[in-house]
Amino acid sequence: MTRNNLDNPIFLFTLLLTIIMINTISSIHFLLIMLAGVCFIAFYTCLKRKYLYSLLFVILTFMFIEINSGLKPLTLTLLSLFIYIFIIPSIHRIMSFKALNEYIYILIFYLGLSLIWVMTIGMSDNFITVIFVNIIIDLIFFGVFI
Repeated sequence: MTRNNLDNPIFLFTLLLTIIMINTISSIHFLLIMLAGVCFIAFYTCLKRKYLYSLLFVILTFMFIEINSGLKPLTLTLLSLFIYIFIIPSIHRIMSFKALNEYIYILIFYLGLSLIWVMTIGMSDNFITVIFVNIIIDLIFFGVFI
């Protein structure tokens, strides 16, 4: 079993507080869902390893991101649970990449988030740019720190 920084509860709690602060500050300007993909990977790790107390903090972070960006409560949690139960097992059957799986999970999460965003809020002029910038930031942040 490989261990990463998300297995450390102190690092995870600090990361989730950082995500909450960054989303509070960035929602004033333009990046509404910053680091939601990293929060999804934390959700995936907590479910896979059965860290239930840490999972509670991840769900609270998702709730804060949803309320801050105007989404309905628990939509990101339900999207993450859907991806964990239905999509990730089929990805494991199709692909055998161990190092790239988390990056693919982040891309799939943002695809689902984009669909939810378009259905609930609608498509704006800079929506594609915001999603693309958030994906790039999440992939870089995940690659460097986790």
